[in-house]
Amino acid sequence: MFETTASGQSPILEQAKVRNAIGLLEEFGTELGLPDARPLKDKLWELWAGARRLIYFAHVGHSFVILHAFHKQTRTTPKQDLDLALRRMGEYR
Repeated sequence: MFETTASGQSPILEQAKVRNAIGLLEEFGTELGLPDARPLKDKLWELWAGARRLIYFAHVGHSFVILHAFHKQTRTTPKQDLDLALRRMGEYR
C-alpha cells in the first residue's frame, strides 16, 4: 500500500510514472509519440506521466532537455506553463 497525500495521490507512484515516461523517451527518442508524448509548439513536446506532464525538446544528437513539469488539470496545456518552457528553451540554446 502506498502512502497518499491529502489530495489522495501517492508521491511514490507519481515518481514511478515519471521515471517510466523518461525511460520510454530514452528508449524511443524522437520516435516516441501518442499515447506517451505529443508535439506542442516550436520544437516543444509534452511527455505524459500519469497526471504529470513534462515539457521537453530534442537537443544535439539523442539528448533531450526537460524544461518544465507540472500537474495537468485541464485538457489543454496551460499558457503559463507553455510560455515558461519556451522561455527556458530560449535561454538554454
